[in-house]
Amino acid sequence: MLDRATAETYAGWFRALADPTRVQILNLLAATGRPMPVGEVVERVSVSQSTVSAHLKVLTEARFVLVEPRGTARLYRVNERCVSCFPTAADVVMGRGVRQFADVSCEAVR
Repeated sequence: MLDRATAETYAGWFRALADPTRVQILNLLAATGRPMPVGEVVERVSVSQSTVSAHLKVLTEARFVLVEPRGTARLYRVNERCVSCFPTAADVVMGRGVRQFADVSCEAVR
């Protein structure tokens, strides 16, 4: 059985991806392969800037997305280390443990 802290981390990840717009935003950031400003994400996803900003906040808190300040702008990019952990989370929840959570770092590589 999963320990409580691991279960809470995985639940947070699942919550972060429980909205189709967040999945679209994450997919867009992954597909472009480069940091993007909010305005460009808004143009591509076709929802309001405030909505995109709110979704980016959730994705950032879940560590799926990283923020890079550039002057007055903030650029968003996929945190590939964290996103690559997500299939492992699903496998562990389904009882197909692949790696121990403690062995997976979800921090950004600089």
